[in-house]
Amino acid sequence: MGMKDERESLAALTLGAMGVVYGDIGTSPLYTMKEVFGPATGIPLDASHLIGAVSVIFWGLMMVVTVKYVLLILRADNRGEGGIMALTALAANAAGKTPQRRLALLMTGVFGAALFYGDTVITPAISVLSAAEGLEVATPAFKPYVVPICMAVLIGLFSMQRFGTATVGRLFGPVIVLWFGVLTVTGIREIVQQPAILAALNPLNALAFLRAQGSHVFLAVGAIVLAFTGAEALYADMGHFGKRPIQWAWGGLVLPALAINYMGQGALLLRDPTALANPFYRLFPSFWLMPAVVLATIATVIASQAVISGAYSMTKQAVQLGLLPRLQVNYTSASKAGQIYMPEVNWALLLAVLMAVLGFGSSSAMAAAYGIAVTVTMLITTLLTYFVVRDGWRYPLPLALAATGVFLALDTLLVLSCSIKFFQGGWFPLLLGMAIFFVMATWRRGRELLIESIRHDDPELLPFIQGLLNDSVHRVPRTAVYAVANPGTVPQALMHNLKHNQVLHERNVILTVLFHDVPWIAFEERVQVELLAPGFWKVQVNYGFKNTPDIPKALDLCTAQGLPINLFETSYFLSREIVVPTKGAGMSQWRETFFALMSRNSGSVAGFFRLPNNCVIELGTRVQI
Repeated sequence: MGMKDERESLAALTLGAMGVVYGDIGTSPLYTMKEVFGPATGIPLDASHLIGAVSVIFWGLMMVVTVKYVLLILRADNRGEGGIMALTALAANAAGKTPQRRLALLMTGVFGAALFYGDTVITPAISVLSAAEGLEVATPAFKPYVVPICMAVLIGLFSMQRFGTATVGRLFGPVIVLWFGVLTVTGIREIVQQPAILAALNPLNALAFLRAQGSHVFLAVGAIVLAFTGAEALYADMGHFGKRPIQWAWGGLVLPALAINYMGQGALLLRDPTALANPFYRLFPSFWLMPAVVLATIATVIASQAVISGAYSMTKQAVQLGLLPRLQVNYTSASKAGQIYMPEVNWALLLAVLMAVLGFGSSSAMAAAYGIAVTVTMLITTLLTYFVVRDGWRYPLPLALAATGVFLALDTLLVLSCSIKFFQGGWFPLLLGMAIFFVMATWRRGRELLIESIRHDDPELLPFIQGLLNDSVHRVPRTAVYAVANPGTVPQALMHNLKHNQVLHERNVILTVLFHDVPWIAFEERVQVELLAPGFWKVQVNYGFKNTPDIPKALDLCTAQGLPINLFETSYFLSREIVVPTKGAGMSQWRETFFALMSRNSGSVAGFFRLPNNCVIELGTRVQI
């Protein structure tokens, strides 16, 4: 690639990053200033407090987003992939010296990932609701229609997901660039009229503001944190765009536009305190108000799209890491494996989002619910980064503590500030996150118990095969592939085939699929073939948590290792375990019953592994756990 092509590619990726990565944080000016000086915080609306609050927002963006995420955490990539799942795998590999420590790090990361779903529900609801509230500024007559309009927009957005994001994605970047341009222009208009607001650039004003709040500092910071929501998306989307485009987009346009707009809102409130009803929309002259509402609504839809896509990716990774049951995955792009649609996730999210809109009713009511899940995820990200810096990068202890200690203190302050709003709605995303964490922990433990039970009850594979070689079992001239979780014991489907059909295939492949806690596994490392006995092979297929499983394609790779497989003469035998909960060791019986329910309703193995429908034989077997 020439220098010109490289520059064009960087520019295209930077433009794409604008739309997907910064949609969430870019729409925070819609509601942040209104909440900082809202009745819940009790902060007086005077010059010193305005300058101080804007200063805290500015320096918060510098510390939390620029220094922590853009400069430090973007370095902690897992083979080019970011996000809390990738970071958890990285930390667990680096610092998991014992199984207990590894499990503790894994569960910490999984809890952070579960909280991400809370953010995924709140972001579309608060963003679209706050945009629609601009109609009230135009005329109070619109007030009764804000929630119905918001719900209609959200239903339309979630209904469009099945068509894929590729076509809409091309519009994301330019629209968000226009959005940041509008933020900048409207901010500058007010700063020119009240240049006193530029004193917010002095960090001493931020410190003075926080000191002056005394015991109310947590209330103030709990509202200011709304300006930083969406920072986690920078890291989560690193695999889509790469480190440099995200850094360029932030430094080149996003940070200046946000800083100027927050200062512009501060300058407006200095000049006209009555604008507090909706300081963002009051930045616009009356004739620009309706176009501003339309642009804001489009921008919030884009912000919502980013977290919805993130929820699909996160769920697919969780399924492949063994934390959730198999779910239907539809690939919406022939060229980009990351563009997926998951129907069950989509409709469950829509239901939760609509419940949030109806339950809270306004962006102000929802603001209390917003910060807590995001800040706990930020704290967990910093905690995991410490283990990567210390154990993965081998930094000396003082340097590792210096690199992450400041951010741990900052994140702890943000979490404590948001936890004050627990009873005002903060419980909602936490409850959602806890429920998803419970599902993940139950599924993971249930699968462990299931595999232990199979290993305990089923005969050993090698002696069983040796015994078959001496028997005169009728052989049929095809290849049988037996997909198993445990390659050391005889597949249930093989025993059923022998018992009921009294036949054995000429070629028998004992197939196991392993998902590793790295994003990608290269084709040359994809399959491992081992001859067990004449007519029997063990094949292990390896995938990363970002790879798309495709067993027929993987079996094609066996030819290079001395096992040519004619896919047109291959039958796939699958064992479908019917879980029977029992009293005794393992999980409590109600959890085992819940696991059995999830197992019964999990997606088709054939669909998940892309097996041809007309070549699959599925046999049920009852397993006690």
